[in-house]
Amino acid sequence: MATTEKSVMVVGIDESEHSVYALEWTLDHFFTPFASNSPFSLVIVHAKPSPSTAAGLAGPGAADVFPLVDADLKRIAARVIEKAKEICISKLVNDVIVEVGEGDARNVLCEAVERHHASILVLGSHGYGAIKRAVLGSVSDYCAHHAHCSVMIVKKPKIKH
Repeated sequence: MATTEKSVMVVGIDESEHSVYALEWTLDHFFTPFASNSPFSLVIVHAKPSPSTAAGLAGPGAADVFPLVDADLKRIAARVIEKAKEICISKLVNDVIVEVGEGDARNVLCEAVERHHASILVLGSHGYGAIKRAVLGSVSDYCAHHAHCSVMIVKKPKIKH
């Protein structure tokens, strides 16, 4: 009997409630409590910015700040990954690969898609308007155009009053 390899689903996560919602939504819709029934293998990826990017400093003394910034970024990454693992455990999904890549989230996610030969990339939408997207850039927009797989952008529903 031949075994068929599962398709890979990569979920990008950061410290935002939007990416947490996207992970929870993905687990609820694509993974059963018994992950062996899911057609996907799950890979969760967090992009940790490099200290030089996060600090944004280029003057004298900047080198002294980088270790402090890097330590803070590592703490944030550990917190994000721990929360992702807790969510998976709470949803009874135990077969998951969790990674932290360093660099711009756009590149880290697209590289993870390539490395894992993913068939789908799931991202949360921060809900930025056109102006904020133009100024800040949109990770989901970039990935939708550059990732070599299908990209699903999960939007957190707006609460109607």
